[in-house]
Amino acid sequence: MLAFTFPGQGSQRPGMGEAWVDHPSWELVDDASEATGRDVAGLLLRAGAEELTETRNAQLATFTLSLVVLDAIERLGIAPAFCAGHSLGEYTALVASGAVSFEDGAQVVAERGEAMQEAADDQPGTMAAVLGLDDDTADQSCRRAQGSVWVANYNAPGQVVIAGSVESIGLATAEAKGLGAKKVMQLPVGGAFHTEFMASARNRLRKALGEATFCDPEVPVVANVDARPYIHAMDWPSLLSDQLTSPVRWRQTLLQLATMGATTFVEIGPGGVLTGLARRTVPSGMGISVATPEGLDKLVEALAGDGPLHAYLAQHQGEHLYMSERLVVSPAAGVFVPVSEPAQREIEVGALLGTVGDTEVRSPFGGSVMGMLAVDGERVQTGQPIAWLRSA
Repeated sequence: MLAFTFPGQGSQRPGMGEAWVDHPSWELVDDASEATGRDVAGLLLRAGAEELTETRNAQLATFTLSLVVLDAIERLGIAPAFCAGHSLGEYTALVASGAVSFEDGAQVVAERGEAMQEAADDQPGTMAAVLGLDDDTADQSCRRAQGSVWVANYNAPGQVVIAGSVESIGLATAEAKGLGAKKVMQLPVGGAFHTEFMASARNRLRKALGEATFCDPEVPVVANVDARPYIHAMDWPSLLSDQLTSPVRWRQTLLQLATMGATTFVEIGPGGVLTGLARRTVPSGMGISVATPEGLDKLVEALAGDGPLHAYLAQHQGEHLYMSERLVVSPAAGVFVPVSEPAQREIEVGALLGTVGDTEVRSPFGGSVMGMLAVDGERVQTGQPIAWLRSA
C-alpha cells in the first residue's frame, strides 16, 4: 500500500524546476502564478539560494513543484492509499487527497508564507537538526538552555529539530552535545517555525483558511500535530492553525502510516530528506523519492518489481504486476487510438496496440495483454503506460 509524502520548507534549492520545464505537468506553474499573483516560474528557475530561503518564497516554490511532480505521477495512473506532509507539505498532501483545490491551496500557502515571514521578521529565529539523541533527551537540552528554544520536529529515531532564538539555539546546541549528540546542523530556513515565535501569524492564516473550501479527503491524511488520520473536512482548518506553533510529529506519523498498512513511502517533490527518514523509522518499508522526471521511471520500476504496480491496477484491473509482467509505454505525446482487438489476447513481440497521433505503439514484449491503461481518445504523454502484459 502506497503512502504519498510531501516535503516542507528546507528542501528547496536554486534551479529545482529546470528538469520539469518541458514536461506537460509544468502547466501547473502558470496556474500557481495566476492564483497567487506571484512569479512562481521565476522562483523555480532563477531565484538564488538567499531568495529561496525567505519563507514567503520557499513555501510557495516547494508547494508548487511538489504538485507538478504529483501531477506527473498521476498521469501514470499511480494513486496512494494514504497521504501526509511535513509542515508545509501537509498543505500539499491535502491538495493531493482532494481535500483542497489547487487554487485554494496555492492561495493559502502564499498567505501562510507571508504571515510566517512577518512573524520571523518581528521575532528572528532559526532551526537546527540534532542527531544522535532520543526525543526526551533533545527536549531536555532545550529546557537546560533556559531560553527561547523548543523541539520543533520529531523527525526520526535519533533525529530531532530544535528552533528558537539564535542565542538560545547556541545554548541548546552546547547542552545537546554535552548530553551525547553526535552532530548539530544549522538548517536553511528563515525563522523558528512550529514554536511560539509563529503565534503572531495565526490570525492571518486563520483568515486564509476561512476563505478556502475544504472537502472530505479521498484518502486519509495523517496530521502533523497528533499523528492521527483524518477523513473529514471540518477537522482541517483547526489542525492547520494548531500546526503553526506545534511540533511536527513526523516519526510518529510514519509509524502511524505503517500501522495503517503503508509499505511503500513515496516522497514527492524537491529533495529526498523524507525518504531517508522513512527508511530509518520504518526499516521494513520501502522509501522512494521522486524529484525529477527520471524519478518517474524509477518509481514504476520499483513498484512493478516489488509486486503490485500501484493502487490503480488493484482497483480497476483486478490484477497485479509481478516480475513476469511488463508495461508498454507511449513512444510519443498525443491522442491514443487502440486497435480493435479485445484487451485479453496473446500477442507477439512487435504487435501493434494502437497509435498516438501518427506514431505506432508496438509492444517490445510477447505474452498476454492483461489490461489497457489508456482508453480510446485519451491524450497521453511520452512514457505514459498504455498497457500491461504477462510476458511469455
